Amino acid sequence: MDMKKVGRKMSMLMGITLSFCMSLIGNITSGNFKVPAFVTSFLVSVVICLIIGFVVPIGKLGKGASGRLGLEEHSLGARCIESLVADLIFTPVMTVAMVSFAYVMAKKHDEAMPYVPALLRSLGIGLVLGFMLAFVLTPVYLKIAMKGAGPGFDGDSE
Repeated sequence: MDMKKVGRKMSMLMGITLSFCMSLIGNITSGNFKVPAFVTSFLVSVVICLIIGFVVPIGKLGKGASGRLGLEEHSLGARCIESLVADLIFTPVMTVAMVSFAYVMAKKHDEAMPYVPALLRSLGIGLVLGFMLAFVLTPVYLKIAMKGAGPGFDGDSE
């Protein structure tokens, strides 16, 4: 089985889901939801997530961290650590990029946007949301990615 293919598919699935949810929540919590702003932030966020997902071996880093902590593979504790690692890699980068993007867009339209409070609020919300999404969806997306990886890999080997 090509584990790189599984990792890429996982990155795509998680990146799109995380981007959708964080773009939606970010635009709603801004108090100024507009569909074009949501679509633009979603597309920019997807590109950022895909770059991170294809460059950084998120799964390998998460498993390495849980292994160093002596956690049994696929245990609740290991899943928590692996989700936290993924969250701490994706969320800060995405949040800084998206808040910076929103700030530049607001300035172009002569709207005031306090950068640091927006960044801190978005980072707090994003870290919680990102962790929950990674924790809940990683096993689901892993099964999907494993089923598409080739014969004999149905995703039940978790």
